Amino acid sequence: MKHVTGMMMALLVALSSCGKSNDNKPAEKVAPLNLVVNTTVSTDSSGTVIFTATAEHAVSYDYDFGNGYIRTTANGSTSYTYNTPGTNNYTVQVTAKSADGLTIAKSVSVAVPVSTALLWSDEFNQDGVPDPKKWGYDIGNGDNGWGNAEAQYYTDRPQNAQISNGTLKITAQKENYNGKDYTSARLLTKGKFDFTYGRVEVSAKLPVGSGTWPAIWMLGSNIATAGWPACGEIDIMEHKGNEPQKIYGTVHHPDHAGGNADGGTTMVANETGAFHKYTLDWSPKQLRWYVDDKLYFTFNNAAGLPFNHNFFVLLNFAIGGTFGGAIDPAFTKGTMEVDYVRVYKN
Repeated sequence: MKHVTGMMMALLVALSSCGKSNDNKPAEKVAPLNLVVNTTVSTDSSGTVIFTATAEHAVSYDYDFGNGYIRTTANGSTSYTYNTPGTNNYTVQVTAKSADGLTIAKSVSVAVPVSTALLWSDEFNQDGVPDPKKWGYDIGNGDNGWGNAEAQYYTDRPQNAQISNGTLKITAQKENYNGKDYTSARLLTKGKFDFTYGRVEVSAKLPVGSGTWPAIWMLGSNIATAGWPACGEIDIMEHKGNEPQKIYGTVHHPDHAGGNADGGTTMVANETGAFHKYTLDWSPKQLRWYVDDKLYFTFNNAAGLPFNHNFFVLLNFAIGGTFGGAIDPAFTKGTMEVDYVRVYKN
């Protein structure tokens, strides 16, 4: 009888324990519900789209804009400016996330018109020297104030800058010339073309070798009177051969110049083996840098900054210097190849 009673007591304890376990069961995680995404495409062909997303229980929203760029916002509202000319379709995916980390996603398609009003361009289709109506040259080694302790002497010779097979080829080569160990070319549109605000697109293939320093950039047209950096400098693309695949986008202005400049970087695979599109979007509000239509750096413009007047375009290929760094002793020749330069009006 005692044995039976003991078994009954053990059963009661077990049942009691099970009841307590059920009482302490973790609360179920909360997932977002009813995700709704609305889009408003700008009618001025600026490429700007305003996105608004709402979902129950959501605390953040991830936007994949369909071109490789991703942004997170807490309230579901954001805007994005596409920069590829023409009308292009993008599939945008929005992912809403709850405080418990659960998600719900939705895709929307947007057709985005971007102005194709071409202001100026050079397609480099005519073999020979660069068009003198579009391009001039800086000649020398920069010892009069515009150099950076580089190793090359800039010339206007065809050996250093010429057009063939549909591309401009700026060639740096090892040779003794006017006291320097290398020659190259620095082309610029100063006195021939300048502009305020717009989109610059340059398709280029970059040279190989430690110490190479190709650049696509712009300077304020008032440099002769204002000086540098008061005139402003916008570096659309700079590359160091000593840092393969790394692309720099930078602005220089008073108190933010040289090593203290404002800028960003991105990594680009096969930057020396294939053409890539380097783009600057420039407006009174912002400057944006892209490689192959992927945004990687944004700088906020303002009335007091020197980025609200005319600038001219430069293409050059430097060797060594304060930015290019140590030169490979085996380097004898390299080429920066440019397929086109296009400037669109905003």
